[in-house]
Amino acid sequence: MTIKIDKKIVSYNVAKEDEEAAAKEVEQQDSNIIHMHEKVARPEMLFGSTYKIKTPLSEHALYVTINDIILNHGTEHEVRRPYEVFINSKNMDHFQWIVALTRIISAVFRKGGDVTFLVEELRSVFDPAGGYFKKGGKYMPSLVAEIGDAIHCHLVMIGLLKEDGPDEHQQKLIDEKRAQYEESINLQDKEHNSEFPDGAQLCKKCNTKAAIMMDGCLTCLNCGDSKCG
Repeated sequence: MTIKIDKKIVSYNVAKEDEEAAAKEVEQQDSNIIHMHEKVARPEMLFGSTYKIKTPLSEHALYVTINDIILNHGTEHEVRRPYEVFINSKNMDHFQWIVALTRIISAVFRKGGDVTFLVEELRSVFDPAGGYFKKGGKYMPSLVAEIGDAIHCHLVMIGLLKEDGPDEHQQKLIDEKRAQYEESINLQDKEHNSEFPDGAQLCKKCNTKAAIMMDGCLTCLNCGDSKCG
């Protein structure tokens, strides 16, 4: 095979047979590795995970199912990649845009490459009517954002993304602050050890956590001060 050289030759060396053989072997191995792309045929069975989304926007939950394909099964190059997504619910109010969203996300999954950008794109969608807090106290700006959060959890599970969280230095600082806080709480509990009911408020007169609601009035069990006089 003749190769035309268009540029100036600045250096050269003689390739050894062993080097050529090794290069061909590496090239052949790379050509056998299957990467995710649109032409990858869907197998009969896919591995899937389903995530439940329960929001205050509807009495019915949404169920996000993400199916994965296993590429290069049984080899050192085996990887698990998302292939398609489905969202189901008894609530049909959002049916049209949810179907459109699942088809677009599935198409991006099958395209291959870095699909992790979908998470931030979905998370950045804000509902003009306002967001809500999900169980655990995490704020969700919209239903679409929570779908993105479910996809994030799945990509972390299969190893495409790392879990969000503080680095080692930040975690050490958080642990120190938590220890200081718990120590101060324990100290306060020891100073006012259960002479008074749990949940008692701080009395502004005697500065003791002994004020409780009695007959509709906040009354201190330590000094007797009451807002009712």
